[in-house]
Amino acid sequence: MPLVTLSDVLQPALARGYAVAGLVTLGWEDMRAYVAAAEAENCPVILQAGPGCREHTPLPVLAAMFRYLAENASVPVVAHLDHGYSFDECKQAIDCGFSSVMYDGSRKPLNQNIDETAAIAAVAHAAGVSCEGEIGFVGYASGEESNGTDPAEAATFASETNVDAMAVSVGNVHLQQDSQSLLDEEKIRAIQSVCDVPLVIHGGSGVEPAQRQSLARHSAICKYNIGTELRMAFGTALRSAVNDDPERFDRVSILKDTHEPLVAATRKVLGLIKAS
Repeated sequence: MPLVTLSDVLQPALARGYAVAGLVTLGWEDMRAYVAAAEAENCPVILQAGPGCREHTPLPVLAAMFRYLAENASVPVVAHLDHGYSFDECKQAIDCGFSSVMYDGSRKPLNQNIDETAAIAAVAHAAGVSCEGEIGFVGYASGEESNGTDPAEAATFASETNVDAMAVSVGNVHLQQDSQSLLDEEKIRAIQSVCDVPLVIHGGSGVEPAQRQSLARHSAICKYNIGTELRMAFGTALRSAVNDDPERFDRVSILKDTHEPLVAATRKVLGLIKAS
């Protein structure tokens, strides 16, 4: 089916009490595994091109790959630019055919973040594309510390930017390798009480699975970004494929052996938060 927008998949999730996974892609192997897993689970999926992915593969190529996968999939697929850091980068993604962009102005002063996000959201909406913004800063494991989202600022941000989804900082951290963190549910309730936009959790790999599921069912959290958890699964499968036959050198043959393990790991992620 054709690519769908972020709003197309998140508004039903908000209304019916489930969440959609934003899966961080690095190449063809994980993209196709993610779509295969979504088809097996019969749920939508958001394919995300983050900064690391874009350093390796140009945006027009990524857009074409996402579009091909979507058009041949039996479930809705979103092509999403994750952590766009400039107007030009987001505009290029829109022009290339991405169906959703995320502008990250979370390190900037509130008014600047609002103005820049609103400008990108306007351009995106004019092109029939969704826009995600971020208020509060989500830190990195062993790196920058988080700056939690203030509910009052979140309300202002949501109303003045017209974003389709809002990423928040409520105890989540990027690049965390275990899944033991607990999000601040009191703050989540405070944020959703003052705005009606679907909420997004970046760094979803670090969130304890039972809480992921509970909040998908009973809060405005409609999107979990998952990267580290699945990159680790891919890395484990790749090491096994290489080590099982040290004489094998054909990378296509080696990479084929990562497909089924990655599909299985992705199905666990999707099954936890999809519509029941």
